[in-house]
Amino acid sequence: IAHALQLEREGAAILDIGGESTRPGAKPISLEEEQNRVLPVIEGLKKAGCKAAISIDTRNAETMQKAINIGADIINDISSLTYDSESLDVVAKAQMPVILMHMQGSPETMQDNPLYDDVVQEIFDYLNVQIERCLSAGLPREKIICDPGIGFGKTLEDNLTILKNIDKFHHLDCTVLLGASRKSFIEKLCPDTPPTERLAGSVAAAIRGLEQGVQIFRVHDVKQTLQAFEVWQSTRSI
Repeated sequence: IAHALQLEREGAAILDIGGESTRPGAKPISLEEEQNRVLPVIEGLKKAGCKAAISIDTRNAETMQKAINIGADIINDISSLTYDSESLDVVAKAQMPVILMHMQGSPETMQDNPLYDDVVQEIFDYLNVQIERCLSAGLPREKIICDPGIGFGKTLEDNLTILKNIDKFHHLDCTVLLGASRKSFIEKLCPDTPPTERLAGSVAAAIRGLEQGVQIFRVHDVKQTLQAFEVWQSTRSI
């Protein structure tokens, strides 16, 4: 809770609260454990007067519903509402903004041997199908956010191709989100850089997205990323 409030003070517009690790090789946890980790945080932030929107990062419908009941504002699902058969109904009934992410496989297996013929087109087509599912369920397009899923079942080359072409996803006619902060592709480019030493690479990736009109950035280092954005925007207006 203290860390989330610090991120809000640094300028975060959204706080993403997740209880289940989705890093490569991560194993699922029980619903009870997930909810024990995230629900008290959401409640604590609400009691503390948090003004930032709260995103619940989960692929479980029950956790989504309980988070909505106590004030979550956005659903962030790495499975694009496909992991739990009830999740689409929960989101549609609540008319909640939702982040749909692309992932090849599951967190346990996604990095075993990811393969694509055309990574950008295949992700585009997948997200388009998931958007249509949401629209058919009654969720308006303006509540749908698309995340191509950097690092989720992608090789280094795949991740770089996505970053170079992320503007293509605007043709889905939804808000685009980029989550490249501290991802392992940075270490593949710059060896011996553990997650806490990937700030410069994370900001560089975010700037590449900013250049292409990305609207939402999922980052760890809010203050530093905003500083970079401010300088970039200022140089463009000269």
